[in-house]
Amino acid sequence: MKKIILATAIILGLSIFAACGGDSGENVINIGATASPHAEVLEQVRPILEENGFTLNIVIFDDFITPNIALDAGDIDINYFQHVPFLNNFNENHGTDLVPIFGVHFEPLRVYAGRLDSLENIPNGATIAIPDDPTNEARALQLLEYLGLIGLTPGLGLSATASDITFNPHNLDIQPLDAPMLPPSLPDVDFAVINGNFALAGGVIDRAIDNAGEAPDSPAALQFTNYIVTRAGNEYSPGLAALIEALDTQTIRDFIYNEYLGRVIPTF
Repeated sequence: MKKIILATAIILGLSIFAACGGDSGENVINIGATASPHAEVLEQVRPILEENGFTLNIVIFDDFITPNIALDAGDIDINYFQHVPFLNNFNENHGTDLVPIFGVHFEPLRVYAGRLDSLENIPNGATIAIPDDPTNEARALQLLEYLGLIGLTPGLGLSATASDITFNPHNLDIQPLDAPMLPPSLPDVDFAVINGNFALAGGVIDRAIDNAGEAPDSPAALQFTNYIVTRAGNEYSPGLAALIEALDTQTIRDFIYNEYLGRVIPTF
């Protein structure tokens, strides 16, 4: 809630200044993003920013670590790809001070079909690939627990890993993999739990199993909203203010709803 208030303050306090801008160099916004849906959403924002005198330079990343390293180093001004639990974990482990500013969307984790296409009567020893990055591994395990497939040590929350499985009636083989590798792994595993952005980028959305994902009204929808993030001290930059104002529109909201059909859900 504090970050939403901060975002509102930025818009109200700086939108006029942002619209006026300075010279062309000062009006370039360098933002890092993963390709889908983040960069696709930003492409819809680009013409809105241009009307207000800003040029959006989108730098595409294909992993979850480099965009934060680049932001901390000052190579980019902003990034857009991550939820707050992941960001907090990164800050803690890397000694960085990156700040979430504005929540844009939620990507439900879902189970996708690999060699098998139904979770009913799941065979003994079936393999399930999950993300291996911090927080998303625990999130995937929590989804499998919600579906009744496994049980976890109570109270671990987002620190849970596959080694914390205490109940495994089907002797499932849980295989943590690098998140971008999950879609191409589907022919080699029975199921995979995949982040929405990588499912989109990997072209496997049609392999999602019905009723095997995080619900739009679940606690995860708030906890794992993807944020616009910047460095501490950059919270009130004109470019950031202009970006937030351009994002927070019905045009962008409609694009997300219509383009992703529930696989990506706007939260603003």
